[in-house]
Amino acid sequence: MHIDLEKIRAFFAADRFAASAGVVIDMVTEDAVECGMALAPKHLNAGGVAQGGAIFTLADLAFAVHANLPFLCGASVGMTVGQSNSISFLAAPRGKRLIARSTCLSRGRSVSVFRVEVRDDTDRLIAEMLGNGFTKAI
Repeated sequence: MHIDLEKIRAFFAADRFAASAGVVIDMVTEDAVECGMALAPKHLNAGGVAQGGAIFTLADLAFAVHANLPFLCGASVGMTVGQSNSISFLAAPRGKRLIARSTCLSRGRSVSVFRVEVRDDTDRLIAEMLGNGFTKAI
């Protein structure tokens, strides 16, 4: 599978919510996807820590990129959409940047499962998401 990082970034630039949150695609391989987000005041909740929705948005984009690699790399499959996601928030970030790393646990013809770990730039585990994707036939 040929991975064109700039093509993938251009495609997901249309994900306006993640883009407006400051999520960037840092690295893409067949085995893993990493997305990052510099923490800013807009990401904080009333208690002054990273808001759960901001963390989820980062994890969800890493999942979306990874789940759609076959589609984006020219395989004759449809797009994959999130079918269900479960996230556990484990700690408040101490760093200035969050990094989400997606790994594939299972990929079938229509259903796939990915694990996304979110860590801060001090390597503190912040959250873990399990995402189930459904690939729509073309």
